[in-house]
This record gives sequence, structure tokens and C-alpha cells, in this order.
Amino acid sequence: MSEADRQKWQRRYAAGEYAQRTHPTRMLEEWLHALPRPEGARALDLACGAGRNALYLAAQGYQVDAMDISSVALERGAAAAADMGLHINWIEVDLDAAALAPRRYDLVVASRYVNRALSADVAAALRDGGHLLYEQHLRTSRDVGGPGSAQFRVAPNELLEMFPDLRVLYYREAIIDDPDGASMALAQMIACKGSPGY
Repeated sequence: MSEADRQKWQRRYAAGEYAQRTHPTRMLEEWLHALPRPEGARALDLACGAGRNALYLAAQGYQVDAMDISSVALERGAAAAADMGLHINWIEVDLDAAALAPRRYDLVVASRYVNRALSADVAAALRDGGHLLYEQHLRTSRDVGGPGSAQFRVAPNELLEMFPDLRVLYYREAIIDDPDGASMALAQMIACKGSPGY
């Protein structure tokens, strides 16, 4: 990511954008209980922003790494975690240049962030039996919230093509109303590395 992009996100979070978005993504709430969780399970929240999903995962007992390029967003997340008595490993990193440790995580969550070049590393970061929960803005002609540029939206079925070596357990493309009332066009996928354990 360019320095200009990093500064854009710094400014957005410093101005208080997304401050009301404290709920985890609905798909994570709906599915987390159904996914196997080994003792000491580790999770990664990619492009975590202020950490709404990381906070939820930590509250559910996961050991969480939360990565984002914005130090301002991470500071906001760290303050919320401290208020809740949660420990999260906040990592400031440009994900365009990140190196994810292989076979480290039981769960990787990517919510409304797409980095096509990182897909193979994301899959490799899963332990055998680990799960990927991915939700991304979908290209559409409908008037919906989210990014205006098609570059930051996936094409129909693109998520499936990005992770060809994972076993897809759930996939949906739909117009979905967020808890704040905004309509979003989203592609949602849950996939497993190796055996899903059932």
C-alpha cells in the first residue's frame, strides 16, 4: 500500500470514522459457534481496523493477532480491549508487504478487505483443519454502501477462485443489510484447510 493510502486511513480513523461500527461482522457471529475450536486456538483478523472482529474473537477465548496499516485504528482497538480486559496482539503492518507465518492459525477472518496477492499466504497461514471466514464487497449495479471502485470489490465467484486449495463449506453472494441499516453487496465464504473435523 502506498504511503498516501496509509495516510488516508490514518486520517479517517483520526476523524472518528467507523466509531459507531463496534459490532462484529454478522457472519462471524452466526458461524463462530459452529466452527471447531481446539484448545488454545489462534485467530488472525486481517485489516482489522479498530478491531471489532478481533475484540469479539478474544472475548470468545481465541488468542488473537490483529493486523492493520493504521496505527490510529490499532490504538483505538487497544483502548477498547483494555476497557474490556482482553489481550490482543495488535500488529501495525502494510499487508501488501506482509509475511504471514505458515500453519499458525486455526481461524483467519478477513472482513471487507481484499488483497488478491496475499491469498496464497492466507491459505498457507491456516493450520490443518483451520478455517477461513471471508466477507468482501461484491461488484454490483445496485446502489449500495462500500467502496465506489470495482478494484476494491470482488467479481462474482472470485473468492472461490482466490482460494482453490481450500474446501468451501459455505458461500453466498447477496445484498445484506448491516446492523446500522446500510445495504451492502457482499460475497461471503467459509472454507477449511484439509479436514473440517466432522
